[in-house]
Amino acid sequence: MPSVRHNVGNLPVELTSFIGRRREIAGARRLLSTSRLVTLTGVGGVGKTRLAVRVAEDSRRSFADGVWLVELGELHDSELLAETVAAALGLPDQRGRSLSGLLVDHLATRQTLVVLDNCEHLLGTVAVLVGTLLRGCPELRLVATSREVLAVDGEQELRVPPLTVPDADHLPPLEAMPRYEAVALFVARASAAVPDFALTVANYGAVAAICGRLDGLPLAIELAAARMRAMSADQIVQRLADRYRLLTVGPRGAPTRQQTLRACVDWSYELCGAREQRLWAWLSVFAGSFELDAAEEICPEELVAGDLLDGVTSLVDKSVLIREQLAEVVRFTMPETIREYGSDKLRESGNYPTAQRRHLAWYERLVLRAESEWISDHQVDWIVRLKREQSNLRDALKHSLTDSVADGDPGVSARMVSALYLFWTCQGLWAEARHWLDRSLARSDTEQASERPVILYDDSLLAGMQGRLDEAAARVAQCQTLAEQRGDAESLEVVNYVTGFLALFGGDLTGAVVSLQSAVTSTGALSETETGMKAARLISGLLGLAAASGLLGDGKTAVACYEQVLDITTPRGETYYRGYSLWAVGLTALRSGDTDRASTLLEQALRLTRLVNDPFVTGWSIESLAWIAIRERRATSAAVLMGAANTLSRTVGGASATLPHLISKHDECEQLARDALGNRAYEKAFQVGAAMGLDESVAYALGDQAAQAPTRPAASVLTRRETEVANLVAAGLTNREIAARLVISPRTAQGHVERTLSKLGFTSRTQIAAWVAEDQQAPDL
Repeated sequence: MPSVRHNVGNLPVELTSFIGRRREIAGARRLLSTSRLVTLTGVGGVGKTRLAVRVAEDSRRSFADGVWLVELGELHDSELLAETVAAALGLPDQRGRSLSGLLVDHLATRQTLVVLDNCEHLLGTVAVLVGTLLRGCPELRLVATSREVLAVDGEQELRVPPLTVPDADHLPPLEAMPRYEAVALFVARASAAVPDFALTVANYGAVAAICGRLDGLPLAIELAAARMRAMSADQIVQRLADRYRLLTVGPRGAPTRQQTLRACVDWSYELCGAREQRLWAWLSVFAGSFELDAAEEICPEELVAGDLLDGVTSLVDKSVLIREQLAEVVRFTMPETIREYGSDKLRESGNYPTAQRRHLAWYERLVLRAESEWISDHQVDWIVRLKREQSNLRDALKHSLTDSVADGDPGVSARMVSALYLFWTCQGLWAEARHWLDRSLARSDTEQASERPVILYDDSLLAGMQGRLDEAAARVAQCQTLAEQRGDAESLEVVNYVTGFLALFGGDLTGAVVSLQSAVTSTGALSETETGMKAARLISGLLGLAAASGLLGDGKTAVACYEQVLDITTPRGETYYRGYSLWAVGLTALRSGDTDRASTLLEQALRLTRLVNDPFVTGWSIESLAWIAIRERRATSAAVLMGAANTLSRTVGGASATLPHLISKHDECEQLARDALGNRAYEKAFQVGAAMGLDESVAYALGDQAAQAPTRPAASVLTRRETEVANLVAAGLTNREIAARLVISPRTAQGHVERTLSKLGFTSRTQIAAWVAEDQQAPDL
């Protein structure tokens, strides 16, 4: 029998390509150079085994006596652990000697790397053996894979994350897709299943959706790709709602737990104790992620009383939950595949309706607290928290509209949307706000709810801000009818506010002043402790009254209203409305010719709106600074700022519809900048600004950073035919005209245009035209 010492190991030959994981490979090898035990942890199906084997293969030269793989996944008798390791190393059985002693003797002087794969179900026994080996074998290095750490002295943990996936809501161009590991894996395995499969403009959105819905888990993605033999990518997306039935075609040679996605997650579930299994099920009621305070309120008392934190920590250790640090806050995420499994268990237990009710009750309490503290120094904290909770809030709102909830508490959806209105508007989420407001108003059960006049007011105001005056007028009429039926003072006060804003948006400035002045007067003075909806409504009315008065030429009243808003908001530490008011006062100063004061006020407004991440007022403030820049003959800066403001206004549906009186200022600034720069230089500078995000736009407007010209796509990415098509698009030809010019079918022409857009990373024909027109020089910014 040949000496084991001369064998280089037993690593399996890779039968399929290894995709991505460069960072994890480098991290594991770095840890392995300083620690003798590195444990790769992660959720089932995340690819720990493939990564461990690749790390071992890449490290082979450092181990003169070989690299070895010990597969423990199918071992169910812990007493056979040492025997299994010895067999993998090729050691003969020696009667009368303990196998652990034999392993120590064999490895004591050898430079060896051993991979212990799938240790999670044998943790205690593996930990004891590993400790023995490390103490007796100074040249030995170990890599373990497990769903939780071994808890051995000197152990270094490397958490294996899912593969990278593109953002389904903001898909990159086709050419960028292979950079995402999950997409590259799907394409590789789909091509193996269907040799002529390729990523195209037609299917790459569906492929991205598959990878995202499967959490970037390699096992799930490989199982999905195998379905390409009988289905298209779009069909797979449609069927992923029942992923456990769909993903059942793993390789026959794979371990049993990896032949179906269900078996893989079953394995994780069986490794949990009964309390952990219950907690897994209850926590599946959360969408996206959650914080500990929410879990404590939603889980049943018996789970909370037994120290919930310990249970959550244990699920993190077992890779069921993922811990995320967001600034000073820790949140816990359950991958969607794991969450769906837990949700099935929650339904089987009969506790799902109770969990949903508790989830809804908690998030109602949360948003009502946010509303009550909105006009305060807690406002920014609440904005950040509600942004983190958007997925849960959407689930709670959806549940609040179901018949089972509405029958028992018909006002819950109205209370929640009324409370969330302030958050939605300051974040520019107008479409989402109107979606939920309209759905809540559509329920007849809320007809007599005390919140109904308020949400009619909210919906009317948003419709008016969107320029949809017919919809706004219809909501105003409903609000008036309901107020007359109810006859209470608050409803009548709301009617004055809502009719005033409708008049403002419709151009009836005198009517707006009358109604809003009446509403503000009836609201009266605020107590020092008032920080909720009453304060917000008064502030809103004062801002509307200021706008109408200013447009009528009554600048004194307008400034007085803005100063009253600042008197309310500044001592309370409020941010959003204070930023708006500073912008408005700055605009007044600009109109009077005091550009220095205007600049100071507008910059103060920007610093505040940056805190709340408000694209709406930020866009207005940046555009106002563009008007100052053009007055100061800084035409390039004005063009960049105009581009940045345009991008921000588009995120909320366009500001010009809300403030039509500003259109002339906008047009004047644009024309002056074009005259100073020429059309080509103006468009180039405008595109630089348009490519900025909110933070970058604010930093440029405040002078904190220079603008960077966006990277210009190289012409070499296009084929000769696509270059011809780009030139024809730039000339203004339609697809049909391009087809006629090139003697091809209109459908072929359309395909060329779509591929050109995708390769250049553009979304419109106008961008192609601007790209063709550009030379290689960026503007002097």
